This record gives sequence, structure tokens and C-alpha cells, in this order.
Amino acid sequence: MILVHGGTMPATTTRKEARERLLKMFTESLDRIIPPDEGVALRGQTFRDFEDQVDSLRHDVLPTILEERAALEPTAWVECAGHCPFCQSDRVYLRKGARKTELISPHGRAVLNEQGARCRCCGRSFSPSAAGLGSSGGGPADLAGGGAAGA
Repeated sequence: MILVHGGTMPATTTRKEARERLLKMFTESLDRIIPPDEGVALRGQTFRDFEDQVDSLRHDVLPTILEERAALEPTAWVECAGHCPFCQSDRVYLRKGARKTELISPHGRAVLNEQGARCRCCGRSFSPSAAGLGSSGGGPADLAGGGAAGA
């Protein structure tokens, strides 16, 4: 947990950690395209080869940016499960830990940590994190853990 102005911000990472991870990943990807050592030959000979190299960088880096940005969102991690979205009961609890959820975006596969909650009244499970971080925009299919409409 990160302390901010006396309160807690339930992001799952810090900006510094996110930036360091992204800069490291970008540098590693860039080094494969344009090695810093002048003695290492550049790969490829045609513009198509160069496009493929840049596309590989895009596939490596952009999903990671999405993962880090989602991890920085204060509403991505909650302290209290709130009310059940199915029966409105307040008899809910957060499950320990989080599970990895893979989302497919136009930029590639992104893996997010997702909290789980369960209602003691109706027995159904749901994710208590803010709407919009689920695979179909936080709609009822996400709450139910079902398939994502419009994926």
C-alpha cells in the first residue's frame, strides 16, 4: 500500500516502479532493433524487415504500458467489497490475494491482477474493482465472471 496525504491509495504499484519496468522493457526492445554496441550488426535489410522489428517492439511494450497503467489506477484495488451487485447484500467478503486476468486489447494481451469477492447471502462471486477495468467494460458479464460481451 502507498501512503498519500495521510490516506491510502490502493494502487498495486508506484509510478516509479511502473516507469522503471517500462523503460527497462523499452530499452531491451530497442537494443534488439538498434544495438548500442557499434560492433553488433543491425538486423534486416529491407523496410519490411524494419517494420517487423518495430511491430515486435509494439507487441512487447504497448500491452505492458496498459498493465502498468491499470495497476496505477486507485480504483483497481479496493479495501472493502461493498455490496453484492446481484442481491444488494452487504454480507460480502474479499477473497485473499488476486488472480491474473488476461485481457485482449487492440495492442495485444495484457495481464491484470483482479480481486475477487463473494456474497455470503446469494453465494455469487464478483470483482469489486471499478467498472472499466473488466474485459467488457465492467458490465454484468464481468461481474458474474461470465463471457465478455463485445470482446
